[in-house]
Amino acid sequence: MTNRDGVLLASGGLDSTTMAFWLIDQGIDFVPLFINYGQHCAQTEFETLKEVLPKTHINKIEIIDIQSVYKRSTSKFIKPANLWEDDIKADDLYIPYRNVLLLTIGATFAQTIGLSNVYSAFINSNHAKEIDCSNEFFEKMEGMLSEYGSVKINMPFRYYSKFDVAKLGINLGASIGNTFSCQASPTIPCGACPNCVDRLDALKRIATTEI
Repeated sequence: MTNRDGVLLASGGLDSTTMAFWLIDQGIDFVPLFINYGQHCAQTEFETLKEVLPKTHINKIEIIDIQSVYKRSTSKFIKPANLWEDDIKADDLYIPYRNVLLLTIGATFAQTIGLSNVYSAFINSNHAKEIDCSNEFFEKMEGMLSEYGSVKINMPFRYYSKFDVAKLGINLGASIGNTFSCQASPTIPCGACPNCVDRLDALKRIATTEI
């Protein structure tokens, strides 16, 4: 391994799947890390991850289970909603400090196995409601972890739009159409949650744009 190799926070979603292919294109090796934090779609995400991840890295997947952290959460991202009856708003999907948790676990795991990089495909989404999902937060988190440890947080897509990521994924040969990113449904994309809206908007633009 080289000093650029590291751990990729992987979920089977469009962004992290594209990043997996991007890392390979950049000559960077990585360990795909799947974190089960109690999200209702964890099983669907994991099965999707095995389908869309580059074949060279499927057998390298590592899993960390911390779902008890949010076992009392009322978030609809933890306890699935009734999509036929519930009026779901973005605030209903909020999970406190989720990104802090994922980045910290990724950095801890990376240092434990002797790697000095964590790669995250977080983007600055217009729909994100989390307080830890802004560029300002990401910059502070990067600085803190690099100052107090040996692990660097890398977010190459931080200033990308979902369309930018989708376009890159297609150019790199990623199966972005098979990815899963829904926050409200554990099995079938609802088409209405913030993640689905971003993803569908990007795919619609892809369909009408010359790549």
